[in-house]
Amino acid sequence: MYRITKEFHFSASHQLCHLPEDHPCARLHGHNYIVEVELAAADLDANGFVRDYRELKPLKTWIDDALDHRHLNEVFGHDMVTSERLAKEVYDFCKARWAETSAVRVSETPKTWAEYRP
Repeated sequence: MYRITKEFHFSASHQLCHLPEDHPCARLHGHNYIVEVELAAADLDANGFVRDYRELKPLKTWIDDALDHRHLNEVFGHDMVTSERLAKEVYDFCKARWAETSAVRVSETPKTWAEYRP
């Protein structure tokens, strides 16, 4: 199996309103997110690629237009925008466009990652 990944960055705020009041994530706060999308294929295309990285530009456009410098609770319409759920949202966006999408990872901090992989 061949695998490729590409990384994207954006900054946004969120608030986990369902957590206890004394939990730091219950307060409005923001992150410098890193999103990593993984695509996999058993065979390479005629150009020797799983997929040309340039074809992932719609993901960058969506991240820049819909997520960057936004309040994610408003973007997704609920108060449980965790890294895990964000990974699934990005995965769904990618899978609808590129069948080779195999996983999405999201980082909120340099030491933490959440992944969605069916």
